[in-house]
Amino acid sequence: MIYQNVHIKSFGCQMNKLDTAMIKAALKKASYQITNDIDSTDIVIFNTCSVREHAEERVFSNLGYIKHLKKSKPGIIVCVIGCMAQRLGEKLLNEPVVDIVCGPAQISQIVSLIQESIEKNKKVLAVTDNIRKENCEINKNLEEFESVFDSDDKQIPSQAFVRAMRGCNNFCSYCIVPYVRGPEISRPPQAIIEQVKRLADEGVKMVTFLGQTVNSYSYQAGEKTYCLADLLEMASEVNGIEWIRFVTNYPSDKYFDQIITAMTNLPKVCNYLHMCAQSGSDRILKAMNRHYTAAEYLGLVDRARDAIDDIAIAGDFIVGFPSETEEDFQQTVELVKKARYKNAFIFKYSPRPQTKSEMKLQDDVPDEIKKRRNIELLAVQNNMSEELSKVFLGKKLTVLVEGLSKKPHLNKSINDDNPQLIARTATDWIVVFNGPASLAGEFATVEITKTSPLTLFGQLCKA
Repeated sequence: MIYQNVHIKSFGCQMNKLDTAMIKAALKKASYQITNDIDSTDIVIFNTCSVREHAEERVFSNLGYIKHLKKSKPGIIVCVIGCMAQRLGEKLLNEPVVDIVCGPAQISQIVSLIQESIEKNKKVLAVTDNIRKENCEINKNLEEFESVFDSDDKQIPSQAFVRAMRGCNNFCSYCIVPYVRGPEISRPPQAIIEQVKRLADEGVKMVTFLGQTVNSYSYQAGEKTYCLADLLEMASEVNGIEWIRFVTNYPSDKYFDQIITAMTNLPKVCNYLHMCAQSGSDRILKAMNRHYTAAEYLGLVDRARDAIDDIAIAGDFIVGFPSETEEDFQQTVELVKKARYKNAFIFKYSPRPQTKSEMKLQDDVPDEIKKRRNIELLAVQNNMSEELSKVFLGKKLTVLVEGLSKKPHLNKSINDDNPQLIARTATDWIVVFNGPASLAGEFATVEITKTSPLTLFGQLCKA
């Protein structure tokens, strides 16, 4: 069998999407062809997430499909990579359909792992035995891999992710990330800026710095300690880069004022702050091992708004955490109302194996209560988003066009037969409008004619 076509499916966060982009670039350099057709592929790669149980269930569902596919194509190679691979290791390799298991720290080896599996006709395992121990060799390999394969697969024209740091040291009691991504490691600022320059030379207009807790970025070089604010300033000086974002932020006083000052003083830094709250109850926050109170969190929000009038803030929440009472939940509702989020990502608690909440706390909130609280909190946020979106009615906004809308519903016949495009503002509001497809990757001015909680609708302004 000749192995040529590779199908990659990515689950989870932006970190995984970035890893997938780099892996695609490495495979292309090794003369593999990337295909969207799983049925005609020779190699399947699932880049997995372990943050929530549902993400892992989706992977096993996909492996179930591969089991049937292998009946007609027994030679197909199946790779499971990423956080789930690191967590399950050999257990995952024992799945009959799985040929390669590769943790996130080993993605630089993906081409050689595939070749080894093909040439030796055997299963291959590549994970880190002690993920919390800093490994200089692994870090060196990942940095080299990142520096070479950073710019492929820009699914959204003119935009790219740039990793500022890897891993996490917070050990929130519900979170598996520190155990599958390892300790916090900030990349050298010069390497990051060189990467940004290369991307700008290739036509990228917006970069998003990534980190599990990107605001804790800290790199010691001689007597100077670089923080995220320094990265934002350095990136702002790169010709061609017009917008800069960063996600995700942990609520912390450290470097907060420097970051907000950078957002205030640097026009290229977008006025958008994604800062996870998780709960509005101090008791639950303590059980989650989150190192702030609800009042301290809202204090950070107020400081950001005092400095930047039009800042858009997004949050994350978990409902149904062990022992969460109705009073705890109502405190979360109140925090959401006070924070006035542009949008919030809300999830039902699901215990993750080997985390402290899974080992020490009973998952005692019934699923029907989790569902009800999830729906109620989403409704509260939906009302807030709707209220905030109406402010844009009749305004002209600068947007960066991403491409064709996946679910077009605007009338082409009254818009010069132009397709519906999707774009975003600097503050991450989604904007849809009719315009020529050639605008993908370009800035445009759109007048907003209609609003909904999550989407602004408009008309393209003529140049």
